Amino acid sequence: QVRLIESGGGLVQAGGSLRLSCKAVGGRLTMAWFRQTPENQQQEFIAANSWVGSVNYANSLKGRSTISRHNGKNTLYLEMNSLKPEDTAVYFCAASTDHIASDRPAQYEYWGQGTQVTVSS
Repeated sequence: QVRLIESGGGLVQAGGSLRLSCKAVGGRLTMAWFRQTPENQQQEFIAANSWVGSVNYANSLKGRSTISRHNGKNTLYLEMNSLKPEDTAVYFCAASTDHIASDRPAQYEYWGQGTQVTVSS
């Protein structure tokens, strides 16, 4: 059974930076970050890191976000810089047993509980 445990959310001022963590328990996984706002109930893709080493970024956030993983700790990270108020959302970690770093939420079987990120202006 796969469990995902996110941490690192919080309140940050515009222009600041944040690092989110997602610890996975169980399995060899492709992992990704998505986010969701109250205004948009769809999961917005941010970045993915597959267990074969490929990385995929959303064009809208490329340059402001960096995804990485520590395989020994089975932990995925997301660093975001130059944060804007519109980055305010609940950020979710997702995982899949597939090897493709997909941008589609439907490709991910496992989801964390989400962590709130609020960017103040």
